[in-house]
Amino acid sequence: MTDVAPHVHPIIDWGWAGSALEAPSGDLHVVAPFPGGVLVALLDGLGHGEEAAAASKAALPVLHDHAGDSPLLLVPRCHDALRRTRGVVMSLASFRTADSSMTWTGVGNVEGVLLRARGDPGHPDASMSVRGGVVGYQLPPLRAETLLVFPGDTLIMATDGIRGGFATGLAIEYGPQEIAESILARFAKGTDDAHIVVARYLGARP
Repeated sequence: MTDVAPHVHPIIDWGWAGSALEAPSGDLHVVAPFPGGVLVALLDGLGHGEEAAAASKAALPVLHDHAGDSPLLLVPRCHDALRRTRGVVMSLASFRTADSSMTWTGVGNVEGVLLRARGDPGHPDASMSVRGGVVGYQLPPLRAETLLVFPGDTLIMATDGIRGGFATGLAIEYGPQEIAESILARFAKGTDDAHIVVARYLGARP
């Protein structure tokens, strides 16, 4: 399910695709702007159906109201908000134009990759380091990584309804929406909710 309708923000161009094993989907993405940046998050409520969707939705007020906070602060806030739900796994990435950075972290098995627009050995493609746990139930020690990002660099997040290896040989010259739809069509397992969000960094605008 989607939370934000427009697919272009001054800092990123983005798209998403998803399918539900049982409606409503327990997978949910968030794209939340804040002054000088934008937060991108992907959540997967445990299981599927109504209770999974309710768990993911319970995090929305935190993510929107505190979008400009560090992911290391956002995850514990979501943990507190989700204690009465079945919990979620989630990954977050915060883009900031002031220093052209992206800070990301994850709990559980929502995969994140950053594909570089240019072949610079000093700034290779990267994969998010996630920690085992469940937000709302058992929170592990958190660790975030901050990377320099350049215009055209592309972030892809996918829930575990998408098979691994989806970024291998991916043609990033296509737009974010086309990339998301292609990954869903080619890599969805068909046995769980599946969701992809793709965000391409555009950099600061005049």
